[in-house]
Amino acid sequence: MSQPSTSFFHTMVSFLHTHLYLPILFLLAITAILFCKRTEAVLPTNTTVGNRELPIYCVDTTDKKVALSFDAAWGNEDTQRILEILKEQNVSVTFFMTGGWVDSYPEDVKAIAAAGHDLGNHSQNHKEMSKLTNSEIKDELMSVHNKVKELTGVEMTLFRPPYGDYDNDLVKAATSLGYYTIQWSVDSLDWKDYGIDSIIKTVVNHKNLDSGAIILMHNGATYTADALENVIIGLKNQGYEIVPISKLIHTGEFHMDHTGKQFAE
Repeated sequence: MSQPSTSFFHTMVSFLHTHLYLPILFLLAITAILFCKRTEAVLPTNTTVGNRELPIYCVDTTDKKVALSFDAAWGNEDTQRILEILKEQNVSVTFFMTGGWVDSYPEDVKAIAAAGHDLGNHSQNHKEMSKLTNSEIKDELMSVHNKVKELTGVEMTLFRPPYGDYDNDLVKAATSLGYYTIQWSVDSLDWKDYGIDSIIKTVVNHKNLDSGAIILMHNGATYTADALENVIIGLKNQGYEIVPISKLIHTGEFHMDHTGKQFAE
């Protein structure tokens, strides 16, 4: 029996290359494209509006919910009392803490976490972070992040810039570290020390108080603890459920409008 000729083998190789190899490569290429598109689709989006990177000021929601938040950068005289009021009112909130505050009051950090409140990042040194380099920004965030994780085991995902000061680079850097950058739509003005009634009226009568609002208070302000119970009661009387920011914001795909309102996709 004669052996197949060399030309026969070349013909078969050419046939297999044309009819099997190239189609397989084509299918692999299509699969890769589809996979890439799917990967992009599941990534959280999108803090970009025009040429600006925006933090979250408030949230688009049909639920009548608002979030109450406290910046903890100085003072600790009223923290325990604030926690007691929140417990009595069955309310969970968000505390944004600086690294200095965490260093000074580690037991209070643990108590906040144990009570079920959000732990948020307020930077290490409370600087104007738009003036920092990208490396300095990341150091400011990760320093307090690691301290809180060591104390509580919590991996924080919420960041509030000191003074509300931000730029595109800050929001991008925070996002790259797994943080949602959070501002506020209702300022209690408790930091101005106008008094108890002023804080209550400012919050419950605020023009921006609506479903999805984020309310700013400070645990170290002079009259905050005295006003807190009536602020909560005033919000509840208007039908609002008070939730921590982590339960208000959209953590899947989202986009922002020019006012900093967050919308789910």
